[in-house]
Amino acid sequence: MSFSLNEVEATAKRAARGAGYTWGVAEDTAKATRWLCTQGLDGAVVLSRVLEHGFAASMEDHLPAGLQSDWTGNKDLCPLMAGAMLSDCSDFLRSGPIRIREVAVPMLLLPFAANAARSLQAVITVTSGDFSAATDGVRLALRNECPAFADHVEVALGDGLTDPCSLQTRATPDPAAWKILNQFAHRTYAPATEASRLLGAGAGLSDND
Repeated sequence: MSFSLNEVEATAKRAARGAGYTWGVAEDTAKATRWLCTQGLDGAVVLSRVLEHGFAASMEDHLPAGLQSDWTGNKDLCPLMAGAMLSDCSDFLRSGPIRIREVAVPMLLLPFAANAARSLQAVITVTSGDFSAATDGVRLALRNECPAFADHVEVALGDGLTDPCSLQTRATPDPAAWKILNQFAHRTYAPATEASRLLGAGAGLSDND
């Protein structure tokens, strides 16, 4: 089934919040998921894989311990939080590459690299093994398949884009991934009460006929 990018963004936001992230992080997550879908990638699959890791339950273990030299944490890094730091620290790239160690689902770093590219008005490259990506903030060029987990990701200033992805205006997420996002999103809904059920029924207990 096809969804508008607005629908994807709204569902991603609630899913991230339902997974335990703050509303601020959830908003960034939603925009990142939408950006991936705009590039023709399945942002729902990417986000569902991150949320299933359950990073928010012990977030302090999945954050970079420091921003000097290589970024590492006590455990595998959450790409949402590492990505947010990448956006905030984009100026660091003027002095050299940022190296991120042991990060899960590194595909979700790409929208945040795009944020850095827009901030610096430059092309940013993201590489891990045989995989590489380049973005100017709007367009994205990919080479080879992005790994599900990366021991080492390097983010650096680049030169240009070659054969960027075609931009999309709608998304067709994998049904299983979409179901997972909605399951997380459902956690944000308030449970029904007797009063809300009566209001939802229309007339409730009264009969004005």
